[in-house]
Amino acid sequence: MANVTGGTQPKTQGAQGVSAPGRTTIEDSVVAKIAGIAARDVKGVYALGGGAARMVGAIRDALNTTDLAQGVSVEVGETQVAVDVTIVAEYPVSLQQVADDVRSAIHRAMVELVGMDVAEVNVTVNDVHIPSDDEGEGVQEARVQ
Repeated sequence: MANVTGGTQPKTQGAQGVSAPGRTTIEDSVVAKIAGIAARDVKGVYALGGGAARMVGAIRDALNTTDLAQGVSVEVGETQVAVDVTIVAEYPVSLQQVADDVRSAIHRAMVELVGMDVAEVNVTVNDVHIPSDDEGEGVQEARVQ
């Protein structure tokens, strides 16, 4: 369901001080994308999504078609939104702190950018990224000389 606001009596005035009647519809995919962007901007978040989603995401990144809503699902009502996000945290960070920061960032984005109340933001830490995992990918050292 999309968020629909407005109608014949708008709540806010435009830049000219005069508001025009009409309605605004914000699609669920837009809400999910905004939540994904907010989560990615949090320090300590390495990636969003589970293993399979990250694998597909890596392919999309290589093709320059990044899915900013990857790892995010939203449920949008008339006045409220609920967000579920799956993250991969950097090592070593406080997982609770990162999850709290993600929750706050998404909450702020939903209120400020989407204009909806937030029913809940659920954060799942799916994995921890260790920087040494990236070193030497595909290169295996000889065990003997």
